[in-house]
Formats: sequence, structure tokens, C-alpha cells
Amino acid sequence: MDDVALQLKALLFPVIADIAVRSVDVDVEKVRLDAQCTTAGAACPACGVCSTRVHSSYLRFLADAPSAGRSVVLQLRVRRFRCGNTKCPRRTFVEQISGLTRRHGQRTERLRSILTAVGLALAGRAGARLAAVLGMSISRSTVLRLVKALPEPEVPMPRVVGVDEYATRKGRRYGTLLVDVETRRPIDLLPDREASSLAAWLAQRPGIEVVCRDRAPFFAEGATAGAPQATQVADRWHLWHNLGEAAERAVARHRQCLRVLVPDPMAKADEPASPEEKTDSPWRSERFANRVRARHATVHALLEAGHSRRSIGRQFQMTHRTVKSLADAVKPEDLFRGQWQHNRTSVLDEDKPYLDQRWDEGCTNAWKLWEEIVPMGYRGSYGRVSAYLREKRTSARPVTAQPPVPRVVTRWILSRPETLTEIEQLRLKAVLANCPELDALTGHVRSFAHMLTERQGERLPQWLDAVRQDDLPSLHTLAAGIDRDRNAVIAGLTLPWNSGVVEGHVNRIKLIKRRSYGRAPSPCYGPSSLPSHRDPPGPGAGLELSTPSYNTATHELRSEARKNKCVPLAGSTRPNTTGSSPACRRAGNPCSKSLPVTTPSSSMH
Repeated sequence: MDDVALQLKALLFPVIADIAVRSVDVDVEKVRLDAQCTTAGAACPACGVCSTRVHSSYLRFLADAPSAGRSVVLQLRVRRFRCGNTKCPRRTFVEQISGLTRRHGQRTERLRSILTAVGLALAGRAGARLAAVLGMSISRSTVLRLVKALPEPEVPMPRVVGVDEYATRKGRRYGTLLVDVETRRPIDLLPDREASSLAAWLAQRPGIEVVCRDRAPFFAEGATAGAPQATQVADRWHLWHNLGEAAERAVARHRQCLRVLVPDPMAKADEPASPEEKTDSPWRSERFANRVRARHATVHALLEAGHSRRSIGRQFQMTHRTVKSLADAVKPEDLFRGQWQHNRTSVLDEDKPYLDQRWDEGCTNAWKLWEEIVPMGYRGSYGRVSAYLREKRTSARPVTAQPPVPRVVTRWILSRPETLTEIEQLRLKAVLANCPELDALTGHVRSFAHMLTERQGERLPQWLDAVRQDDLPSLHTLAAGIDRDRNAVIAGLTLPWNSGVVEGHVNRIKLIKRRSYGRAPSPCYGPSSLPSHRDPPGPGAGLELSTPSYNTATHELRSEARKNKCVPLAGSTRPNTTGSSPACRRAGNPCSKSLPVTTPSSSMH
């Protein structure tokens, strides 16, 4: 019997030495293990003094990892010892078996680690469903609580920090995300994007040497005040994006120069006239005109034959007013009025020359043209403009070729020349030959691109001087902004650091918001909700958030908080009067009468 007990102990608890299995009871659904600790005494958790004086004992029932499809229950007899230290505030304490139990625990450490791994991989609902299939009954709230109970690792002092803003509610509330650019992992989230908050955070970390940021003024001020010893690096992508916007504005100002790509329209005298224009009929529809002529002739013939107007109306089922209008008209052309009239005056007549001109320039968008003529005094509806342009689209006259829009020409200018097609190169060459300003713009853009790709930031002052010598107001505005942040821009065009990893984490926060309907409380956006920094860095470091775990967990925390109304939304100071609820405690959300706004970095602990 002793040999069997030893074999069971070695099989069930191979790494725990101080435990003995006394009996095993197996039924269809459950395995019950009767065990006890074999040590002579235990150390007091308060003072550390070892004691062998047994006060009493009792049974603990701990759930263990399932075996062969059966749930396992460990019936463990534990002893309560008297503390021999008279100065210790504790008189008695219960022994704990290392690697097996913990205080107030209802599961073994082995089962707890398994459920925590499931929670990290699948979060609450999905984790609870998988655990039930594997024979481990647990609620989704408990899975989330196990995940939240994991200790936060010590974050080393960063050397290169990336900073960018993220929206907790777009257009209203923004926060600041800080990322260790070297390890590509998030460090902290600040509740706002004020320069003072960033400066205070940087001042607590004097070891920071490089701050990667965009060209936002509040980040520049915060980095200068909080880390004056650090080198500020302006992100290269933002610089190129700003240059592209300035180039598009410059191309839009020279829209008329793009007409060189449009062939001369054929003269109107050479255009084939439509069938309606070849006739001398004043009627818009010839079929309607023929019907009116036939009715006019019939009514006048019957009147000459002696029929009364009333009898004509009964015979042809026409009203008295219709018979009267036909009888009073000497000829059918006298009925030339109403919507069937060709040359009928319209409220759009004064604006038709402008619409024709814009149509020939290539603008065929009815809504845009309607917005253009309203400030010019047009009082009609959009439908009238749309109908007029519909006639031009469906007419037999050839539609004038459209010049390229400024955005297309801007793309040609911003692209590498070798990546353009032969047709695009020829069209760009024609535009630049016709417009000296756009030719100068192209030269500045390509010079900046060469400076950016070759990391030649020392050439920036010469580039700024060259830009100011040409008549390009949009580039002058860009140059003035770059000049105010010259040192950071030169560093961005010289050093290898950039804010790409920060933008990636901002996109992950957006994904969490969308899956949580954008209303998750602030704890869900803490560093613990970003990529799993508990795992050691590896080839896939910083990509763990793409798994469903953190997204689903965020949604469930948000749902639980919203349902019980125990946590205000991020940035909210509205008092809560619901008090504490069991569901809130299960979800790990503290309840109180009035909750202060907590920072995301501390709310997850």
C-alpha cells in the first residue's frame, strides 16, 4: 500500500516533496485525492519564526487539473500552528505548501497557471468556454480576474522614447502614448496630451536620450521642458506627409496650367446638330407637338361642323378648360408655353455660361458646381443644376476631355520618376514645361526626397533658402514651420530613429476601441492592455495584440462596467451612487460612491 501511495505521489505531484497521498476515490465524473503535508512544522508568514506547535487542523478542498476527462478535487488536510514569537501580531497561522496552495486559494497553483494561460490567449468568454470543454469549470469574470492578478514586470529605464497622441473620444478627449522605441513596447499612457503632463513624465526619467515625436507644438514644448538633455527627432513620415499636402495646395493654385494636357475642343459649328435642333419646332418634344396639332385640328373641325364645346369634351373625354384652350388658339403655336417650351426662361440661365466653362474645364460634378454658383447668387435648387448637366452628359456632342485633378499631378510629382508609366512621365513633362512654378515645385520635392532617403539633414538650411526664392506660398508656409523646429527636423533627417512603432500601437488602440464600440473605460487602455510585455522579447515582440485576447478582454471589461455602472468612462467625473455590487467585484472593478479619475498606468494594478 505504501508503494502505491508513493507511486501516486510521484505521478500527481512530481515536483512537490512535502506531501503524501493517503487515498484516491474515483467515480464516473470526479477524482478525489486525500492528501496531507508531511513537514514537522511551518514558518509564520508574519515574523518568519518556525513553529511545530499544532493548534488544530481542517480540510481544504482545492480544484486541480483534470485527469482523463474527470475533474480532480484535492482534499488536503492542513494544520494551524501557534506562533512561538511573543512579539508577533499573529497568534496562529495555517501552513501553505509551496507550489501547491496559496492563502484563500480555491485552486491548486497548477490549475491556476493553466487557467491564466487560457485567459491570456482567449480572454473571458472564450476562455471560460474552452476551460469547460477541458473539464475546468470557471466563469469569465474569474478568468479576467486571474489575468489582472498577474504582477507587472519591472520596466527598464528607456533610452529612446516615442510619443504620440491617441483619441479616447475622437475630437473631444485625447491621451498620450509613450513607447520604448528600442524594445518596441508601450511604456505608459497619459490621460491628456498637455505639454505639462509629458514634461512631468520625462522629468522622472533622466536617462532618456532621444524623444521621437511628430511636429505637434505641445509635444515639442513638453519634451523641451521635461528632457532638455534629450535629442528630439521629428518623424520623417510626418515631414513627407506635410510636404505632400503643401505640394497639393501649390498644384491646385495652378489648376489652369493643367489644361495643357487637354486637346482643343472642336468648334461648335462643326458639331453635328441634334434632331431636335434641326427642326424649327418650338416644342421640346416633337411627339407632344404632333399630338397637340392633331387635337387642335380636330376641335376646330368639329366646331366648324356645328358641335358645341360641351359635346366635344364628352366625345374626346377632355375637360372644359382643355377644349376652351384648344378652341381659343388660332394656331397650335399659340399653345407654346409651360415645361414643354424649348427656350423657356429659367433661374439657371444667368449661371449657364459659368457651368459651361467649368464643364469644358473638366469639372462634371453637379454637387460641386452647385456649391460654386450658390455664393454667386444662384437661388435655385440642386436638382435643376443636376438636370442641366444630365442633358450635357446624354447629348450627342462629344464631352470635352478632363484635365487631371491636382491630386493626381501631385502623385506624379511625389513619386520616383522611374516608377511612373511612360504616359504619366510624358504628361508630367508637358505640365512642367507649361508652368515654371510647378517645375520649381518638382525640383524642391525631389531634392527633399533625396535628402530624406539619404539621411542628409545637414542640407536642410540650403533647401529652405532655395524654397523661399520661388513664388510658392504653400511651400513658404511649410518652410516657416520647419524653421521653427529646425533642430528636430535635422535630427529626423539624419538619425535612424522614427515614430513608426508608435503609430502601430496607436492603430492597435483604435482596434481595441472599435471592438469595444469606443466606450471602454480607461483601465482597458493601460499598458497591460497593449502587447503582452510579460512575455520575453523575441522575433514577434510587439505583435501579441493582434490575437483576440486583449481585444475580447477589453470588450468584456467594458460590458461588465457599463452593465453595473461602477466605473465612469475615461475622463468622466460624474459621481456614481450605485454602490458596491458582487458583479463589480467579480470583474475586478472597485465600486464607490464617487470615483476619482485615475490614470491608466495605475488603474490596472
